[in-house]
Amino acid sequence: MAITEEPSAPAVGGKGLQSGALGLVGNVVIGLAAVAPAYSLAATLGYVVLAVGEKAPSMFVLAFIPMLLVAFAYKELSQDTPDCGTTFTWGTKAFGPWVGWIGGWGLAVSGIIVLANVAEIAAVYLFKFLGLDDLAENLLAKVLLGSFFIIGMTLVSARGIVVSERMQNVLIAIQFGVLIVVSIIALIRVFAGNAGAQAITPQLSWLWPSGLDASSIAAAIILCIFIYWGWDACLAVGEETKDPGKTPGIAALVTTVILLCTYVLVAYAVQSFSGFGDVGIGLNNAMNTDDVLTVLGKPVAGTLAASLLLLTVSVSALSSTQTTILPTARGTLSMAIYEALPSRFGYVHPRFMTPVFGTVVMGASALGFYLVLTFLSENALLDSVASLGLAVAFYYGITAFSCVWYFRKTLLSSARNLFFRGIFPLLGGLAMAAAFGISAKDMIKPDYGYTAFGPIGGVFVLGVGMLVLGIPLMLACFAFGTKRFFRGETLNATTEVKVPDIY
Repeated sequence: MAITEEPSAPAVGGKGLQSGALGLVGNVVIGLAAVAPAYSLAATLGYVVLAVGEKAPSMFVLAFIPMLLVAFAYKELSQDTPDCGTTFTWGTKAFGPWVGWIGGWGLAVSGIIVLANVAEIAAVYLFKFLGLDDLAENLLAKVLLGSFFIIGMTLVSARGIVVSERMQNVLIAIQFGVLIVVSIIALIRVFAGNAGAQAITPQLSWLWPSGLDASSIAAAIILCIFIYWGWDACLAVGEETKDPGKTPGIAALVTTVILLCTYVLVAYAVQSFSGFGDVGIGLNNAMNTDDVLTVLGKPVAGTLAASLLLLTVSVSALSSTQTTILPTARGTLSMAIYEALPSRFGYVHPRFMTPVFGTVVMGASALGFYLVLTFLSENALLDSVASLGLAVAFYYGITAFSCVWYFRKTLLSSARNLFFRGIFPLLGGLAMAAAFGISAKDMIKPDYGYTAFGPIGGVFVLGVGMLVLGIPLMLACFAFGTKRFFRGETLNATTEVKVPDIY
């Protein structure tokens, strides 16, 4: 008698997540999508040019260095402890529960802030792509569509990591396809001499920051931290990746290199084709600063390219909306597993194998943040994204320093350990600490950004205020929770973390 075997169920790991669902490519796609490269370039490149002129490509290279150094820390820590809590777990194992908890909060804060902003950007650029410019300026229309995107992407994230990956494969292909093709067309036209009188020949000197003062470099680097942020999302889904002790770390390094190459290519294409004039598509035209990317579409390759770039920025922001939810929700899952958050956050859907409760809470938090800031003041929403660099530098710095301290006893065992677990992460952490300090110093000025609270800038209040909010929340978890986590009983330097055991 023949026996018919039923299809085997997806493997379930130690936290109930779907083990082995992602390969290296899928993991890289998640990391790239979280960065939202098209939106990041559109929103930031003009301001980098404003700060350093033609040296913008060199700023992408300089900002890449601390990101790479921090990525080494992520790689080493994920290889030793492939836990979806990332900064929370590693910070706790290195420095104890209080530092680990607040590090995890920094990651959550960055996710909430960026979710609110990219949802609106996705809505605005979709309206522009459809030729509905009036709706793009209409507050109610933007809020309704932006809210729909947050809710929709939250539901997609809750449906499973495989569904999320398949969706991101399409979205990321659109982003990089359009960016690379338009950039190459622009450069070809420049070298062929038919890009217009404003075009200038690309220079290798653009890659070297000569002639710049420290203040200009610092301002540009802080901006560039934003356009690189998000690559660590591939570490948060490490437990759902094949070979979680190896693949996510490699994916993090591959992601940062791809971003560097893309940003430098696009910056060269934009600068060469547009030139630095103060009229038309020139980069010194104040009308272009907010978005120098989509302005180029029609001059480079006609109406079709212009429409595609608008769609690309919308798709970029939309994909980031979904991939930003993934690491934040999984961070809360890990915190709940180790009793740092209420146990409800540790619920994993038996069918979709995702932290459904944490996913919904993160989506709802971002939606609430978006609605409150938007209806209080649209300028406050703009200032919130400007404050994002503080949260990013904060938790990246904690991760880098955690690597050094956690591996401190083995740093001298080999030259490799000394550099990849010690010197490189230490330099990355110091760079993030410097970025945080410089940013906070600049942001506290009342004329920084669009809002102010008396003598203090609104960007500073939002950025530092959101981080400080974590302290009473942490104390509440201590007061009303089991206290076992805060006594170091559920997670410490010697704890065997709860990672998938089936791959």
